[in-house]
Amino acid sequence: MTKSSGSSQINQLLTEMNAEADFPISVLADSQGLPIAYAASQGIDPERQSAVVALVQKVALQVSKQLGMAEADEISFFDANGQHLVCRPFQADEHNLILAVIVPDRDHNYRRATSHAVTEIRNILKTFWK
Repeated sequence: MTKSSGSSQINQLLTEMNAEADFPISVLADSQGLPIAYAASQGIDPERQSAVVALVQKVALQVSKQLGMAEADEISFFDANGQHLVCRPFQADEHNLILAVIVPDRDHNYRRATSHAVTEIRNILKTFWK
């Protein structure tokens, strides 16, 4: 039996999370916005979302510094129809990462799914970064 790579395990995790939580796209990016892994419905560009995630992260850091606040635990942007982009910055070992998902509407629960994914991503990366 062959062991799958960390990247393929994370892609599979994101695919499963999207299916279970009904997210059209999820992206795991580094702090510069470079995509590490993603799962997306057909017709959605994960590279463009990664670029937006990087911009969101930079703005959030500037706001935190300007206001003397701690780093953000979550950053959300809502559109007029209730769809929103949720960015969850986190650390895995000493690496700063961002999990971003598109949530289809305001009443959609997402926190449990993204929290579980963050925990699983940390576990997967820990195995490969030993």
